[in-house]
Amino acid sequence: MAVEVREVTQRKDLKRFVKFNIELYKDSPYHVPGLIDEELMTLNRTKNPAFELSEAIYLLAYKDGKIAGRIAGIINRKSNEVWKQKAARFGFVDFIDDNEVSDALFDAVEKWAKAKGMEELCGPLGFTDLDHEGMLIHGFDQLGTMATIYNYPYYPVHMERMGYVKEHDWKEYKIYIPDEVPEKHLRIGEIVKKKYGLKTLNFKSRKEIWPYADKIFHVLNEAFAHLYGVVPLTEKQIKYYVNMYIPMLRLEMITVIVREADDAVVGFGITLPNLSHALRKARGKMFPFGFIYLLKTLYSKPKVVDLYLAGVLPEYRGKGVNALLFNDLIPVYIKCKTEYAESNPEAETNNAVQAQWDYFKREHHKTRRAFKKQL
Repeated sequence: MAVEVREVTQRKDLKRFVKFNIELYKDSPYHVPGLIDEELMTLNRTKNPAFELSEAIYLLAYKDGKIAGRIAGIINRKSNEVWKQKAARFGFVDFIDDNEVSDALFDAVEKWAKAKGMEELCGPLGFTDLDHEGMLIHGFDQLGTMATIYNYPYYPVHMERMGYVKEHDWKEYKIYIPDEVPEKHLRIGEIVKKKYGLKTLNFKSRKEIWPYADKIFHVLNEAFAHLYGVVPLTEKQIKYYVNMYIPMLRLEMITVIVREADDAVVGFGITLPNLSHALRKARGKMFPFGFIYLLKTLYSKPKVVDLYLAGVLPEYRGKGVNALLFNDLIPVYIKCKTEYAESNPEAETNNAVQAQWDYFKREHHKTRRAFKKQL
């Protein structure tokens, strides 16, 4: 039977769109399902402020009467303006190992992009850099994380068969926690604090974090502005992410670096206990038991932590400020008896970030890729 591609226009079909990923990977020991309600919010045109800058189409492929694939087409107008492109993005892509299905999905989204005047299609990418991005091309036998995509090994094979080529790669590392803070880091940290008038902040309540929440995302905007596909978040997007993420943070795993003179944030590090196993148990649902698995893990002594977000203002980059983050967070990990941290994706061109792991035992265990095709 021929493959039929239908646009998602109703909420019930959008739920099917989201749940297809969970169904496709139900037997995979490495896949980490996201939360259904969170992904529905991301895709919601009225709730996600990214739609002030973007437009999107959601498509489902059917074969033999069953859903066999999904894909989103996204045009981020601000990104095209910043990077001087006429590019559409594809994301939220999943499909069975069937050439007819992948051909039909990508043919449909390519036609949509061309009709919108776009000249190339890139992805997997989301609406913003905080959405899942990059197709796994190495590390298929590694457990995924909350912040990343897991996909079967046949995905990149289909991409190359359809004429897509490498646009950009991200690397991921396991960084093993040392028995103590490296002496060199301690020394550099003290020098940096005195030279630039900096101090680290720790928090005992979420009330203490809120005055710095917006400032953290402004640092993120500046710190990541030069990286592939990144577009500065708007004030509405910052509020959206602050309200989404601050309530779930574990206080002792947050470090903020400020200038003593004016309390301006110059850097930050946010880590979380790795939630992969809890999310696998939840299977996309917070209720009735998903929230219990997540809360139990959030306040455990985690074997693995995720380096979720970190950034330093460009004017402080390469001056040893990152040592302050390590000096503050490593003792927390040691106290928890954490074995290693998941770096999550780091741009292959971001040498400064990757160089900071030189003082630690590390393992490059995953690589993911953004593909591109001229239309």
